Amino acid sequence: MDTEDFAADAALFARLRAVWEEVDPAPADLVDRMVAAVAVEDLSREYALLTLVEGTLAAVRGEADTATLQFSDGSTTVLLHVSVTEDGGRRVDGWVDAAALAIRLTQGEREWSAEAGEHGRFAFDEVTPGVARLRMVVKDATGELRDFQTPQFEV
Repeated sequence: MDTEDFAADAALFARLRAVWEEVDPAPADLVDRMVAAVAVEDLSREYALLTLVEGTLAAVRGEADTATLQFSDGSTTVLLHVSVTEDGGRRVDGWVDAAALAIRLTQGEREWSAEAGEHGRFAFDEVTPGVARLRMVVKDATGELRDFQTPQFEV
């Protein structure tokens, strides 16, 4: 193809675009709606639904400091119970309703690993207080492997 063919194609496409813009113009807010739709889709994938099920927060840290958190993405549900240990660290006990092949609790560069028992129970001992995220590889009902991760939460 030579430059005349490219110029003719470009002119044809420009006329075609002008016709469509006149006959069926894009809505003025299309870009904003698409950005919002992509952001919502990303949030639903990135951030599972967080529900504070139960919590006791004392003014002074003590044995009564516990929180129970439930996370779900619609097909997998995880229940976490966070409690304070004697030395001020945190213990995170969890239960998952799917077959979990890998379970990791991350805080920045730090990471703790656990394995789920036959009833989906797992635990992390001596977790540093701070913001954490739970990441898992789970096998769904069809046998397909997929990632599951929670939003960040305070331990």
